[in-house]
Amino acid sequence: MEERLRRTMMFVPGNNPSMIKDAGIYGADSIMFDLEDSVSLLEKDAARMLVYQAIQTVDYGETELVVRINECSSEFGRADIFSMVKAGVDVIRLPKTETVEDVLEVEAVILEAEKTFGREEGSTRMMAAIEGASGVLNAPAIAVSSKRLIGIAIGAEDYVTNMKTRRYPDGQELFFARSMIIHAARAAGISAFDTVYSDVNNEEGFRNEVALIRQLGFDGKSVINPRQIPVVNEIYAPTIKEIENAKAVIEAIKTAEKNGSGVISLNGKMIDKPIVMRAERVMMLAKASKIIDEEGNLYE
Repeated sequence: MEERLRRTMMFVPGNNPSMIKDAGIYGADSIMFDLEDSVSLLEKDAARMLVYQAIQTVDYGETELVVRINECSSEFGRADIFSMVKAGVDVIRLPKTETVEDVLEVEAVILEAEKTFGREEGSTRMMAAIEGASGVLNAPAIAVSSKRLIGIAIGAEDYVTNMKTRRYPDGQELFFARSMIIHAARAAGISAFDTVYSDVNNEEGFRNEVALIRQLGFDGKSVINPRQIPVVNEIYAPTIKEIENAKAVIEAIKTAEKNGSGVISLNGKMIDKPIVMRAERVMMLAKASKIIDEEGNLYE
């Protein structure tokens, strides 16, 4: 699976036409149209139609398009899946994923929809939102349950309710769940997404949480306000020193390839695969952050 940056995944209510239309202008790596929690029962069908039309008609450029469906077992889940597959969405996000069977149930419906609408089998990807104790404990199995999965995410509000606690400023109540999810994702070779930070006016608290999840290794964070996007991008941006080190690693690789050597070294130290992968990610982040150009040169 190709690696792509998923620093920010912006939630957009599926019943808000103006937000849906403008969602692509804010620079989020992924846009997640929500047909579940943000949409009332009476608006479910209208929201599905609105998102369907937007995916087909609005130019979102290279932004990854994700739709959070209603639970597959609900009266809306199957219709959500068929509509979004027909529209050509990139990723379907499963809410409240507790078991492997939850993933396989949705996967079967996606496959049925792909066959119905002539979509390439396997082209519709999936991500699973883990929002309870069972899901956290089953995260390693969930993460490897389908080749369609591009990532797993933690949904904090339902999780802390399930755990009979609440959100705290230091985030300790989420530490175990975050650790399970990031380890499950890394073991499976997929992305890991952190939960939303709902107090959009507390920038200091938001910055602290983004710094924490970057330290833990998360690919990115779900956001609910466009103002949060540049903050995440800033915190995920590599330093000049990290960029220079990464460039040196890349140059060492090129030199070894040019000389036909299978051994790569830099300053007398061997360079192994993890160092190469880290360097490549730093360069990708630096380009996305507009710190360097496509040739690797620093912008003035």
